[in-house]
Amino acid sequence: MKSVKIDQEQHMVILDEEFEDISPEDLRNELPEYQPRFVVYSYRYKHNDGRISYPLCFIFFSPCGCKPEQQMMYAGSKIGLVDVAEFTKVFEIRNTEDFTEEWLCQKLEFFR
Repeated sequence: MKSVKIDQEQHMVILDEEFEDISPEDLRNELPEYQPRFVVYSYRYKHNDGRISYPLCFIFFSPCGCKPEQQMMYAGSKIGLVDVAEFTKVFEIRNTEDFTEEWLCQKLEFFR
């Protein structure tokens, strides 16, 4: 998992943190409470038929209570990042407490 942030002074997207083998529940504890983040997350997903896949998810965290200018900067950068990296599994979440394994599995079921 990679957490990416925008350096406001340089107007660049930079790597913030990198974790290996982190659960959605542990990941949410690593995210800042009042700052947006882009997260690139490879998740071990078990399909109903027993197959295992590792979808690469792009998750835009934009917590309630962060500064409006930060929200605008991240929201404006999101589309460009998704297009350049060609992400197909793109999700947004406003409250880190909502980011659970159950939530992620529910979102990924759409892509069977």
